[in-house]
Amino acid sequence: MASLDNFDMAAGRTDGVADCVAFPGRFSTWTRALILAASAAGGGAAALAMDAAHVALVLGLAAFAGGLLSTWSPCGYSSISLLRPTGKGARAVLDWLPTFATHGLGYALGALILGTLLGAIGGIAGLSGFATSFGLGLLAVIGLAYGAHQLDFLRVPYPQRRAQVPHDARQRFPKWVVGGLYGLSLGLDYLTYVQTPLLYLVTAAAVLSGNVAEAVALIAIFNLGRYLPVAVNLLPVTDYQIQSWLGRNQERAAIADGAILTAVGAAFAMLALA
Repeated sequence: MASLDNFDMAAGRTDGVADCVAFPGRFSTWTRALILAASAAGGGAAALAMDAAHVALVLGLAAFAGGLLSTWSPCGYSSISLLRPTGKGARAVLDWLPTFATHGLGYALGALILGTLLGAIGGIAGLSGFATSFGLGLLAVIGLAYGAHQLDFLRVPYPQRRAQVPHDARQRFPKWVVGGLYGLSLGLDYLTYVQTPLLYLVTAAAVLSGNVAEAVALIAIFNLGRYLPVAVNLLPVTDYQIQSWLGRNQERAAIADGAILTAVGAAFAMLALA
């Protein structure tokens, strides 16, 4: 997790987003331990009804969930706020639709570029799919390790480019252009800070696939989850209402992140050992 208080937008900084060193007090150690155990047990039980054919489905669902949870990142907050319609009413929303469209196109292009790169790396390395024993074992380790990380039971490396989308772009370009630029920056996923380790799980799966089409599909699903929350601006809600709701649920998002990672990791561990 990262503290938004450490992200100095006013000074124009684009790095130095520090990870939290203490988990929010509202979730006690016992509560987090229970969530960890229940998630692991649930994932292990689900594996009993799964086979290799279900692995892609689980990864797709995890990728979409990861995209949604990435909203609780500095760039997630910023995109929703900075790409809002100008004015109020139906006319403002209609005028905003080109921005919404170019934002989505940026995400799509980002998925195409990143997915092609990851799939090609896997293909060159001779990897043959994420449903192999090796692939499932690696994904299990990633899921379990980063699940424990999110639930604050383990500290593991969190390599990220701790930067944010450039706020001053909105003063230099029309909003629909900014929407596309933001979509591309966020759609490449590693150009800005993303607070969900589910991105690592999806990235590993994309490489393990050794297939460009599958890798692009995985990244596209993740990016779809990142893109859709901006659609909240179609609703008659204020920016304050949106931002305050996100802030109130920041810790819950981290808990959900950890639970999903743990469940997926446990399920894949069971399949790898079967």
